[in-house]
Amino acid sequence: MANVIGHFRTITKHRHKVIKHCFKAGIGWQGLRHDLSKYSPTEFFNGVKYYDGTRSPNELERLDRGYSKAWLHHKGRNKHHFEYWNDYNPKIRKYAPVKMPLNYVIEMFCDRVAASKIYQGDKYTDSHPIEYFRRGRDARVIHQETSDMLEKLLVMLKEKGEDETFRYIKEKLKNKKDY
Repeated sequence: MANVIGHFRTITKHRHKVIKHCFKAGIGWQGLRHDLSKYSPTEFFNGVKYYDGTRSPNELERLDRGYSKAWLHHKGRNKHHFEYWNDYNPKIRKYAPVKMPLNYVIEMFCDRVAASKIYQGDKYTDSHPIEYFRRGRDARVIHQETSDMLEKLLVMLKEKGEDETFRYIKEKLKNKKDY
């Protein structure tokens, strides 16, 4: 029962923080739909089974099974994950990353900042999200322009703080500028 409560609290606390960030970024309605699949049986029950309160249950499920059924379900339903944006490219005749629409890059930014805050707790600083992003660089298969835009936002967060970064994001969205 402790795993049920702990996992539910963690995903709900994270989701609420993402919603708050999405409203600050100007994509509030999108934020309200953020990660609803985590409450589906496929994701929730695996999350409970592998919950330990210190890291993503998906990591522990991968160690146990060799893959994460919950993650495969999640990334296929949530467009703010770059892993969603891979498709067969007939020009090169293999799967390749696709450039993400800006609104999903912004939701991904909000998601990463919120996750850092939840998992780091009192130790969180605005430099943590970019440090985490850079540590995983070699393992990612992401469209280069998408990666560059996300990194730009994370660096801006580290160097200029949340208020300035969200101001920049809202302006970018308002002007309907691509990246």
